[in-house]
Amino acid sequence: MSESDIIRTITVYLIPVLFAISLHEAAHGYVARYFGDPTAFRMGRLSLNPLRHIDPFGTIILPLMLFYLQLPPFGYAKPVPVDFSRLRNPKKQMAFVAAAGPAANFAMGLGWMILLVLLSAMGADEFFIQMAKGGVSVNSAMCVFNLIPIPPLDGGRIVTGLLPNHLARPYASIERHGLFVFIGLVLLMQLGILQGPLVAGMHFLQTIFYTLVSPLIFLLN
Repeated sequence: MSESDIIRTITVYLIPVLFAISLHEAAHGYVARYFGDPTAFRMGRLSLNPLRHIDPFGTIILPLMLFYLQLPPFGYAKPVPVDFSRLRNPKKQMAFVAAAGPAANFAMGLGWMILLVLLSAMGADEFFIQMAKGGVSVNSAMCVFNLIPIPPLDGGRIVTGLLPNHLARPYASIERHGLFVFIGLVLLMQLGILQGPLVAGMHFLQTIFYTLVSPLIFLLN
């Protein structure tokens, strides 16, 4: 791949990645505030401004590294601070707070799919069509990856919220080793062990998007 191709690919994915990560984190904060924790609001993190959420490694270096390794593109932002003890029902509602991030990615993925259909019907420039495809891909990857049921990923926190207390506490303690968990997951993808299920999950999610927009495709055709 030439240098110009690399620059074009980065440009295509830049906006989808920034907004996928930012809205994912903001969604956690909005749901936490709804359930009684204003921490993110007071720290100015309930914002759709990507600059408030960018993490140098997770938002920039990691997606580029995965791109060069030809792995599904995803990343993470600075986690929105949530004080679970301030939630009205901490154990139950932490699962809703955790699920808000992947739900935001699902909604954005569907939005990008709708935009892709409209741009294709309008005969828009190929650059914008590729950006819409990138938005679908990035949000699919983030949604599926974050639902892996291991702390500190959102899926792990959802499982913690559903487990009985005597199991939830030791399971939640895995979060202390979050960096090693994350490195391990990336290695499993690189070895091809996790990449297959992740890609299959992305394809399944994109099939759902396509099914939901099929009436629009029918109308435009």
